[in-house]
Parts: sequence; structure tokens; C-alpha cells
Amino acid sequence: MIENRRKFLKKSAGLIAGAGVVSGFISKYTTGFAKASTEKPTSGKSIRWGMVIDMRKCIDGCVKCIEVCHVTHNVPEFDNPKDEIKWIWKSDYAKVFPSKNQQFVSEETRQKPFLSLCNHCADPPCVIVCPTGATFKRKDGIVEMDFHRCIGCRFCMSACPYGSRSFNWREPRPAIENITPEYPTREKGVVEKCNFCSERLAKGQQPACAEECPENVLTFGNLYDQNTEIRKILKENSTITRKPELGTNPSVFYIT
Repeated sequence: MIENRRKFLKKSAGLIAGAGVVSGFISKYTTGFAKASTEKPTSGKSIRWGMVIDMRKCIDGCVKCIEVCHVTHNVPEFDNPKDEIKWIWKSDYAKVFPSKNQQFVSEETRQKPFLSLCNHCADPPCVIVCPTGATFKRKDGIVEMDFHRCIGCRFCMSACPYGSRSFNWREPRPAIENITPEYPTREKGVVEKCNFCSERLAKGQQPACAEECPENVLTFGNLYDQNTEIRKILKENSTITRKPELGTNPSVFYIT
């Protein structure tokens, strides 16, 4: 009983502290005065993983990247939209880029479903508000989740301006048709999201979505290495990011 009480008090203190941080986040990121990231590579070996999504190549109706991501990471498939868990998905242009000028956008672009996922921001607000450290930013720029430390407060979901996080309102394991043993399953009450396939990167592999895409829509690489394909694409093409006015500095770039 005493131990349970201690755990409760500890969690309560974390929630109160997190609420204060959320309030600070709202003040910073909704006024339009968020500062640009000052993060710079410290050496030639520095890594900041990023992705370019070339929507000119993306085929309407193709969901291979979504399917392989969800199978690889044991994402549950619930029959109720309210309980939906998503790591990568498609949304309308206006939803993905609400701050872009919507005037005179071509009908083709307006109707095209755009891929969405965690932006692995250089300045991630979700990390700031997490009271337990369950959400943290790695040295290589990946915004990672420690499922065991998540207490389900959902502050990170409130702080994320991209809707890139999902909450397990129900027990997820029964909703997984075939469990992939190489990746851990989650529990009810835990938040989850895209992790840039960090477990595959550790093996020298590409993210599953980029590897599976038949049209090479997704290009993944080190943003700090000028000799990478991703840097070449960024140099030769005009790209946009989601909600740049917030100053979160996403690591996911779009070619429209």
C-alpha cells in the first residue's frame, strides 16, 4: 500500500510539472515567435537522420509503405476509427499543410493524399513536455519512445502540432493479426509513433517504408552529410516542411 502510494505521488508530481511545461509550450509555439534551431553538426561524423517525400512520384491508392511499416512494428488494426493507431498514413493536402496558402492550388494537388508521419523535429515540443522521459531525442536526431516509461498522460500528443502520435485506448495485442517478434508490442495506455525504423538503422538497413516503396518516393539519409542522396535532392529541388512557422524544424521534407 505504501509503495503504491509513493508511485502515485511520484506520477502526480510529474503530471503537474508536465502541465506547466505544456502551458509554456503553448505560449512559445502558438504565438509565431518560436526560434529557429541553432543545432549544427559538430564534426564530419555527425548524424541527423531525415527524409524527403517526393509526392510527384506517389501513386494514389498505393499503401505499401503504410502496410510494411505497420506490420514491421506491430501496429494494431482496430475496427473503430476512434481507436486508430497510425505510424504513417495519408491525409489531404489542406490537412498536411494548413498554414500554406490554399489559393490557386491545383486540383490535382488538392485532391492528392499526402503521406504523413512523425517529423522527428530538431526542436521537438513533445520531448519538452514529457514528464517521465518516455519521449526523448537521440543524438542522431530521431525522436524516440520508451514504451515502458510512458504513463499515458498524453502531454506529448497535445504538444505535437502534426498529430503524429496515437494512444492505445484498448489492449493492442488482440488487434494484431500476425505479431512480428523482432519488435516489441505495446500495452493499453501507451502512446506510440514512427521511430524512423531505428531498430533497422542499427543493423545498417533503410527504414522499411523507404525500402518497400516501388516508386522511390521516400529518400532517407543523413542530413549532415553533403555527399548523401538526400542532400543532393534537397539541393536540386524546392521542398517544403509542415508548419514551418512553429520553429520545430522538421526532418521530413516534401516535394510537391
